[in-house]
Order: sequence, then C-alpha cells, then structure tokens
Amino acid sequence: MTLCVLGIESSCDETGVALVDMTENCWPVLLSHALHSQIPLHQAYGGVVPELASRDHIRRVLPLLEQVLADAGRSLPDVDVLAFTRGPGLAGALLVGAGVACAMGAALGRPVLGIHHLEGHLLSPFLSDDPPEFPFVALLVSGGHTQLMQVDGVGRYHMLGETIDDAAGEAFDKSAKLLGLAYPGGPALASLAQQGDCTAFAFPRPLLRSGNLDFSFAGLKTAVMVQARKCAAAHHCSVDTLAQPVLANLAASAQAAIVDVLVKKSLAALQQTQINRLVVAGGVGANRCLRDQLNAACERLEIKVHYPAMHLCTDNGAMIAMAAAMRIQSGRQTASTIYAFDVKPRWSLDAIDS
Repeated sequence: MTLCVLGIESSCDETGVALVDMTENCWPVLLSHALHSQIPLHQAYGGVVPELASRDHIRRVLPLLEQVLADAGRSLPDVDVLAFTRGPGLAGALLVGAGVACAMGAALGRPVLGIHHLEGHLLSPFLSDDPPEFPFVALLVSGGHTQLMQVDGVGRYHMLGETIDDAAGEAFDKSAKLLGLAYPGGPALASLAQQGDCTAFAFPRPLLRSGNLDFSFAGLKTAVMVQARKCAAAHHCSVDTLAQPVLANLAASAQAAIVDVLVKKSLAALQQTQINRLVVAGGVGANRCLRDQLNAACERLEIKVHYPAMHLCTDNGAMIAMAAAMRIQSGRQTASTIYAFDVKPRWSLDAIDS
C-alpha cells in the first residue's frame, strides 16, 4: 500500500511544502516540493523579524500547496497524511504550519503528524540519489544548531557533542555582520572568502583540543571583531570601508577556523564511534569549503560522506514530509486524528518522543 504524505515547514524564514509517496519496504519518494524564502523581506532589518515571518507564512503556504499538488498531478483528497514542523522554531511561525495542516486534516478526515525540525534535517540525505545506511554519525550544522550525533535508526539518536554557545551558522552570520556584509551573512562571507587568503589571520579554533566533541564559536566571533578593528585602525577607516582584499582575508580566515573545527570534530566522532559513514545536514552543510575539506579528509580515511542536495540544505517541506514518512514506515510513530495541536518552540531532540 502506498501513502501520500504532505509536509509543511514554517519554523523560521522559509515556507516549504512537499509531497512524498511512502511504500512499504521502500524508501519514500519525493514527488514535488516548493519553497519560498523570506530573505528579501528581512534584509532591511539585518535579521529575521518574527512577526513579519509569521505573516508571510500565512500568505505563502496555500499558493505553495496548490503549486506542489499541480506539479505532482495530485489533488488534496489524494493526501493520506499531513505533516508539519512542530518545533523547534519561532512560535508564531510554527503555529501557521500547524494550523494549516490540522485544519486540512480535520476537513479531509486525514491524520496529522508533528515533526521535529532537526530530525527533518537529519533524515534529509535520504532524499538524495545515494541515501546513507544506518548507523551513521551526523553533523547537524545550521544557524541555530551545531551538533554531532550517532544515528542508529529513525528516532534512535545519541548526542555526541553540541555547541555550548553560538552555533557555526551564527559564527558565520555574526562575523559577516561585523565585516559590514549584507544579510544573510553566512553565504555572503563564504562568497567573499573565495577571494581571500585563509592564512592571513590566525583566528582561534575553540575547543579543538578539549578532549570532547563539544563546540564553541562565540570566542571566534570576538576574535574577528578585534582583528577587524585593528585593521580598520591601521588603515584609518571604519571596518565596513576596509579595502576589499583585507575584508576577503578576514572572511577567508574566519571561515577556515570554523571549517577546521567542524572537520576535525567530525573525524574525532567517527573515530570514537568506529562508524565509517558521515551525514552532513543543515544550512551550513551547503558551504563549499566545508564540503571540500570533509570530502578530502574522509576519502583518505575511506569514510563515506552523504549530503542533502544543495537546494535541500536550507529549511524545506521535503525534509518534513520525508521524516514523517520514515517515522510511520519504521513504526516509530503513528499519525493522529486529534487536531488540538500544540507547537514546541524549544524542543530538544532528546525529547522527540515525549
């Protein structure tokens, strides 16, 4: 029997809708997906404005739903399960996706399922042409999270290490803002770094020799700020008016420090667990420097690395539909016809089944 699962993602500043077909004993198959990014909406403010994000989700979700159904050649009654991001995320934004999914579920008499946003990222590589096998080590690296986990199966996650302050994505974004780069800062810094010398400045590699698998990037942000101000003082200008080569060297050196920590901690996690598969997920997983260095290191060690497709590294509905289908398929969870939904803006992956 085949089930059609509709996924809605609305945790922050991307509205995503997708359809996945789930067949017994086969990996779920992505039928269609559509995504709207709110980057232009928030650029004037230099970051995400929660109220504006929620209102934009309301405007976008139904047109995206119509697009996805049309692209897949399906109609709303063909949907068997409606999945939505339950958390973590912005409360108002989460409520939009949850409200739409539960309203449609009640109207159609279809069950609904709330999905953990991070589990969606963890399982997103299963949407690729070369899906991983369990078990694997996962590097979940995004604007809000940097974690290393051992993944033994759907819903079977063991935390190996996580950030104690800023996430890697925050380090990218905050460093970019310190250099006067436009929002979103991470991609802007990565682009500028391609023109710079990554050895120009010796930025710290926090917790690299801590003996554990935890991360810390707040100190790196401070180091970038101090060095940028020193350069500005030496050139008698403000940081945002530094010459392009200097800014590029700062960006390249900051990126090198972040990537170095992520790569070496990931390799340490693989060694500790004796697992030879690595999954990289989350928005920072699209960073080309990170991918190149991980690929080179893992090739030397004969370790297989899996990534989501580039266009599925950011938040998207496909990962939510996929995670829902895999949870149902594995027997880990069943969808519910109770439509009195709640959302969990703060929701630890350790408490995913509570």
